[in-house]
Amino acid sequence: MAFTSETSVAIILVNWNGLEFTKSCLQSLRKVDFQTFKVILVDNGSQNQEGVTLKKAFPEIHLIENSSNLGFAGGNNVGIGFALEQGYSHVLLLNNDTEVEPDFLEEMLLKLAKNPHYGVVQPLILFLHDKKKIWSAGGKWIPNLGRAITLGDQEPLADFRFSKTELDWATGCCMLLTREAIVKAGLLHDQYFTYFEDVEWSLRIKKAGYGIGLAEKAVIYHEAGASSKKKHSEGILSPKVFYYHVRNQFFLIRQLGIWAGFPYHLLRFLLWMGYFMVRGRFQKLNAVAKGIRDGLFQPLKSAEKWP
Repeated sequence: MAFTSETSVAIILVNWNGLEFTKSCLQSLRKVDFQTFKVILVDNGSQNQEGVTLKKAFPEIHLIENSSNLGFAGGNNVGIGFALEQGYSHVLLLNNDTEVEPDFLEEMLLKLAKNPHYGVVQPLILFLHDKKKIWSAGGKWIPNLGRAITLGDQEPLADFRFSKTELDWATGCCMLLTREAIVKAGLLHDQYFTYFEDVEWSLRIKKAGYGIGLAEKAVIYHEAGASSKKKHSEGILSPKVFYYHVRNQFFLIRQLGIWAGFPYHLLRFLLWMGYFMVRGRFQKLNAVAKGIRDGLFQPLKSAEKWP
């Protein structure tokens, strides 16, 4: 299937103190078959002028430097806004701790071309260091509980059965969107900062009338959580991970009015707190408690529209 001359893709890559991961990702993008794309690198206030270093090594990219860390949502929104201003027909969000197969972009575009009502597709995402195991084959949403489930999570690729039904949500790790879907549904909800912003965006895009699909022949590999993993006294994951996860889970169910989800998730997070107390991980305990408080009581804002 041929693409029209109007097909153009802006690949948004957000870097935050992830120089080596971003280098590897950009190296893999140099091998991509489909050539009508441009990488827009948004440096999210990294230390040591990482954006400048990457621009020197990869002069073909367009560099945008933020003065501070705007989070996953805010950083990507800067890149998305630039891409829409430049007239790109499609926008692809891609985590910097990924590496891609050369045909991944063409396969995703083919999936969109075969399904004109789709506004979003995601690829099959495998673990970078275990390429026979699935990291994500898309997302399922349980509306009564306000629970987001990752399909294929940790499953061996050989055992996984792909469904022909549409996805409920696509992961922000890698998602290709049409310009029309973004303009109609709005940008990422930057109040979320990081975590659940992709779920919220996907549900909003579906509400706007667009489908979401899995391009199972498009394959990328993910390091998984590179920006949030760092060894410290309480383990590997930062307490901030738990804070944003808890806070944003409550943001989402408040935004959607899923009242039955409150006791369900509150019980989950109280059990987390009990576990952290027993293990003596008090920073994480406090992070979950703060996440519950802020998630329940912080005023909710609206996602921005473009332009």
